[in-house]
Amino acid sequence: MPEPSTSSFAASARRTIAMEAAAVAALEQRIGPDFERACDILLQVKGRIIVTGMGKSGHIASKIAATLASTGSPAFFVHPGEASHGDMGMITRDDAVIALSNSGEAGEILTLLPLLKRLGIPLISMTGNPESALAKASDVPLDTGVATEACPLDLAPTSSTTTALVMGDALAIALLEARGFTAEDFAFSHPGGTLGKKLLLMVRDIMLTGAAIPSVTRDTKLSQALLEISDKGLGMTTVTDATGALVGVFTDGDLRRSLDGKIDINSTTIGQLMSVNAKTARPDMLAAEALRIMEENEIGALVVVSDTGTIAGVLHLKDLLHAGIA
Repeated sequence: MPEPSTSSFAASARRTIAMEAAAVAALEQRIGPDFERACDILLQVKGRIIVTGMGKSGHIASKIAATLASTGSPAFFVHPGEASHGDMGMITRDDAVIALSNSGEAGEILTLLPLLKRLGIPLISMTGNPESALAKASDVPLDTGVATEACPLDLAPTSSTTTALVMGDALAIALLEARGFTAEDFAFSHPGGTLGKKLLLMVRDIMLTGAAIPSVTRDTKLSQALLEISDKGLGMTTVTDATGALVGVFTDGDLRRSLDGKIDINSTTIGQLMSVNAKTARPDMLAAEALRIMEENEIGALVVVSDTGTIAGVLHLKDLLHAGIA
């Protein structure tokens, strides 16, 4: 047998990607009333969304269940073979079922249909055969069929598993948006590791407070303000009025722009040079959201202001880096 060339590997990969991309593109045209009915059913479920599938469809079903669960739609995977041997007890009358089978004729799933009908729970199917037994038994059949698999033998589930996975993601995201699911909600489903840290850490947990906050008044001379900036090491200082309320900030960027005007640092006040309407954060804001504000506005620090309008702290990019957020 001749050794395959590197170029043949690349050609195979490109062909596979192109075929699967075409299959997903075709799927978009099938999003209509049936998809909306499926979303309505899943949104009204009082119990859990049970996702099931056999073989490769089972692996996709398991991932769909995990995605639903992490985006605000309580769900779990039930193996159809195990369901016939006791795990049907995991399914209640308050649940709904999403069943995956490309052929729509998987015996292990068809065996469950009379039991699901007896429970009277909604059944949504994802199948490549609208005329199959599973599709006909479903309350809502979703067509995830493909013209051909990416496998050159047209046997190994490839394009078909991709379209089923994308359909599952489409359901999950549609439900997420309908529920008004937020980043904080997402955080409670992902408390561990780097993702959990990014989502659960609040600004108040890492901001600098007290004497670490650089602060001058608007009457402070630039020369003195530079000493404060240098002493606190944040590349900026807050500017307050006589009551201590925030009226502006002065940063390294403001300094560079000021020096271009050949000002006298011993006579010019910060009030003449500061930036007003500075971007701020709140103590109860997610640190990840504060990072987004910094990135969008290309700034390295945020003044943290309390609900009463007083300065609660300063959040610097380096603090986010140390906390593993940035």
